Amino acid sequence: MSDEVLYERRGAAAWVTINRPEARNALNRAVRERLFAATRRFNEDQDAAVMVLTGAGDAAFCAGGDLKEMAETELTVPPPDFVPQFQRNIQVDKPIIAAVNGVAFAGGFLLVQNADLVIASEQARFAVTEVKVGRGSPWSAPLPWWIPPKVALELVLTGDAISAQRAYEIGFVNHVVPAADLHDRAQALADRIAANAPLSVRAAKAVVYASRERHLSDALDESERIFASVYLSDDAQEGPRAFREKRTPEWKGR
Repeated sequence: MSDEVLYERRGAAAWVTINRPEARNALNRAVRERLFAATRRFNEDQDAAVMVLTGAGDAAFCAGGDLKEMAETELTVPPPDFVPQFQRNIQVDKPIIAAVNGVAFAGGFLLVQNADLVIASEQARFAVTEVKVGRGSPWSAPLPWWIPPKVALELVLTGDAISAQRAYEIGFVNHVVPAADLHDRAQALADRIAANAPLSVRAAKAVVYASRERHLSDALDESERIFASVYLSDDAQEGPRAFREKRTPEWKGR
């Protein structure tokens, strides 16, 4: 990958790092394009089971769109592929963990919102700041699915930031850890997920998102459809066999 976005394999985890710390990891054109490229690389990387998305430096995960670039280009309505929105403009079947090392504002908040799991350092802060600069946040439409609607309204109407602890309290963040432990804790979580049967992991993720868009009876039917191929896989036989033989399963992903 280019210098703006780094791609590094650590075991079964693919670490994708936004690397513009001097600009608080703002999403200029180069970063946006390379985030798409890194995501496609992760999708194609057969040995990568989990993506960990983070930012370089200690100050920012991602401060959002590059306002200087927006002013220069006189950006109006962003195109559908302006920035990666996982499951909307780029499909990612494998899990994504956001390791939030600092501020996650605007487009940075978007990236965290679209991750599956979130680990935040104690110094992280979160905000949907578009109202403060006259921009829009149409991508925040799913936010009331993640957090209580009243809290979502306060975020989008005020543009004010909340702490990592507050984000944890409202269910937006899974774990808050000391900054020095962030990478190790994210890696440990990725390793725990990667140790599981890959087809089961991907199906479990798919079921959660399928249920968001359906009534209960339809969600149950769709869940049965998604998991059917998992039950029929070689791994579905390997799991009970390994348990019986008192050994670690050897997953084949088929």
